[in-house]
Amino acid sequence: MEPPSHRGLPRLSWIDTLYSNFNYNTDGYDGDATDEHKSQDGSETMPFIDESPTMSPQLSARSQDSGDAVSPSPNDILVPGGDTYAEKGLEMRKLVLSGFLASEEIYINQLEALLLPMRPLKATATTSQPVLTIQQIETIFYKIQDIFEIHKEFYDNLYPNIQQWDNNLTVGHLFQKLASQLGVYKAFLDNYKVAVETAEKCSQANNQFQKISENLKVKGPKDSKDCTTSVTMEALLYKPIDRVTRSTLVLHDLLKHTPTDHPDYPLLQDALRISQNFLSSINEEIDPRRTAVTTPKGEARQLVKDGFLVELSEGTRKVRHVFLFTDLLLCAKMKKTAVGKQQQYDCKWYIPLADLTFQTLDESDTSPHIHTMPEHEIEEMKMKISCIKSEIQKEKKASKGQSRAVDRLKKKMFEQESYLLLHSPTIPFRIHNIHGKSYLFLLSSDYERSEWREAIQKLQKKDLQACVLSSVELQVLTGSCFKLRTVHNIPVTSNKDDHESPGLYGFLHVIVHSAKGFKESANLYCTLEVDSFGYFVSKAKTRVFRDTTEPQWNEEFEIELEGSQCLRILCYETCYDKSKLSKDDNEIVDKIMGKWQVQLDPQTVQSKNWHMDVIEMNGIKVEFSMKFTSRDLSLKRTPSKKQSGVFGVKISVVTKRERSKVPYIVRQCIEEVEKRGIEEVGIYRISGVATDIQTLKAVFDTNTKDILVMLSEMDINAIAGTLKLYFRELPEPLLTDRLYLAFMEGIALSDPAAKENCMMHLLRSLPEPNLITFLSLLEHLKRVAEKEPINKMSLHNLGTVFGPTLLRPSEVEQKAHINLASDIWSHDVMAQVQVLLYYLQHAPISIAELKRNTLYYSTDV
Repeated sequence: MEPPSHRGLPRLSWIDTLYSNFNYNTDGYDGDATDEHKSQDGSETMPFIDESPTMSPQLSARSQDSGDAVSPSPNDILVPGGDTYAEKGLEMRKLVLSGFLASEEIYINQLEALLLPMRPLKATATTSQPVLTIQQIETIFYKIQDIFEIHKEFYDNLYPNIQQWDNNLTVGHLFQKLASQLGVYKAFLDNYKVAVETAEKCSQANNQFQKISENLKVKGPKDSKDCTTSVTMEALLYKPIDRVTRSTLVLHDLLKHTPTDHPDYPLLQDALRISQNFLSSINEEIDPRRTAVTTPKGEARQLVKDGFLVELSEGTRKVRHVFLFTDLLLCAKMKKTAVGKQQQYDCKWYIPLADLTFQTLDESDTSPHIHTMPEHEIEEMKMKISCIKSEIQKEKKASKGQSRAVDRLKKKMFEQESYLLLHSPTIPFRIHNIHGKSYLFLLSSDYERSEWREAIQKLQKKDLQACVLSSVELQVLTGSCFKLRTVHNIPVTSNKDDHESPGLYGFLHVIVHSAKGFKESANLYCTLEVDSFGYFVSKAKTRVFRDTTEPQWNEEFEIELEGSQCLRILCYETCYDKSKLSKDDNEIVDKIMGKWQVQLDPQTVQSKNWHMDVIEMNGIKVEFSMKFTSRDLSLKRTPSKKQSGVFGVKISVVTKRERSKVPYIVRQCIEEVEKRGIEEVGIYRISGVATDIQTLKAVFDTNTKDILVMLSEMDINAIAGTLKLYFRELPEPLLTDRLYLAFMEGIALSDPAAKENCMMHLLRSLPEPNLITFLSLLEHLKRVAEKEPINKMSLHNLGTVFGPTLLRPSEVEQKAHINLASDIWSHDVMAQVQVLLYYLQHAPISIAELKRNTLYYSTDV
């Protein structure tokens, strides 16, 4: 999402601040600044804390270069001027700290100016002619003294360190302590709206206080020529809100320029984690009203939430911009306008919130059928998008910047991404007008649906009156939407700036430990969602922990990331009354007990160690751990030191030891999947619990007698995951390093006869254990795909899952393919999928037939 820039919308973006004209050393008092957090009609609005990059996927890690997020800066490489990266980083570290110290001085002066009238006001409160009552003073100046003391102590401790600078200097403990005291800011923010309203009412009622509040004197910095600046009390009350975001920004910059082996690094990481979680929790709780429009009747109608949703109208999917105001929900579409003219919205429909209900499937007699795009088509479209992305990068390098070819490719990518965004959502969100029509939106995430539902229900708790808009009123309201909107573009990568983070590619390991804070016993489980290609996808689900207030899941999942920037965790209470619901409609009726969003910040996530955290909402706390493995590291094959097991051991060694043609682990996993998992939705795509997979791995490696019993009792997704892990951990891919380039060349052939000859010849060239195992797996995957109407796993889906595992370049070739580490949907990965898909779509292949056929095509292998 693009951060709004118009007045009346105080969304504090660390990117806007830093990368426009932000300077740590300046904090000017622009005449318009005092009105920044007012709505267009002058009414007070609640500030929205921008916790970027902890919330918005579009905004995360914008300050980083693409390489920074993937690998640590090498300390031994010289930069211009002869300095090493480490030295340059430490120099930047000093500049960041010096700048922040200067802005901290200004902030303390602002707080001091705010506190200055508090003392005389308190003194007069007990006299016969008080300016304000004690209660009014305590409301207006709530927690300002505490905030001042916290920052004064921080400044006094940081100042001497900057004056006597040393590269080994540690300041992380100071930032850690500062972050640990953010609870004071929470109290301030909870009171902020009341404080501003009280100050405004007191100004209107008392001329003396009005004069005081409109002309507070703020001292300038020590080296400033200007002694004082006049600022309003309203503007100064807003400064602590602004400061929280700026402090988080500084922590990002300090981490970026602090070597990982510096003693400050873990302390700064911890401080950043605390700050991000604080900002995220604040945005969940504060009243999100940020903008308003005045109707012809003089009423203040505020915008609460807006965003792009897919509406299913008359059987056709349409992208709509939906606006939730304090008293109504408005659905609009962008009008087509001539080049150079201002864009405008056209209202499709609106419903007063007093008349709005949420319709469920069992209440609708004529629920429209939701047509969904087949999984394989979605995967093909993702591949096309990634292919265009690669072409854009190549074209940029060739043309050294922008060109017509780049613009054409970007337009093409936008069209493909928009189509994907239009056809991927499947979760229904039904809106009903009690006096008339019903409307159906399709969302990609239950988290998103819950946010819309909760925002509407919160407003409906107020005493709302049904409203009917005249054509003029509707025209005025719709016309205001363009200026009021907070979401400017549909969330596709083609709308991102070049310097924005591409997200993470690789594997995120998540352990969902436990939860507490439930008031009553319930059957509870968690799901995990990550963003990919502009929308969120559910990736994993814990088992249901029954009849408890403190579930202890302790389940580990391995989630594949495709340019992901956010992890969402949702906690549900199971609802068993689903008799009236159709599975085809993707209806989720289980009750959401809590939901959380965690930013996958490359600086904090990319660590070899587990990172444990606790997230809280509605009194419910969930404890989880996570660590990230980049794509290049996850593909690295490490042979097992113990040759007695099966994982990490050459397939020829295992089959010779077992005196079998196909390894026992492959045969048993295939048999169990076909026995009870062939109709499982998402088999081989849905992650199994990592701890279960590791248990099975250990059992197969030690060849215990309990294998068959354990297989029969284990979750089927864990068994599928064990088979995938076996092939992934082979010291050499099943289709071998030696033949990799030949497979890449063969699948690229255009002539069908030549391709057939080549692909069959390559199979003949495989070692016998590899060939027989591959053909056994091939027939198994075909049998799985026969159940596609039930398990939703097409040949293409299975090819996508297994292709990059069975066929991968050697480490030497990987180094030549730089894109592989940063984008798993590279040309190589696409080709790997196509190779497996070719054999999956081929008629049954027998070894006897392979040996009998004379192949005219040959390749140097």
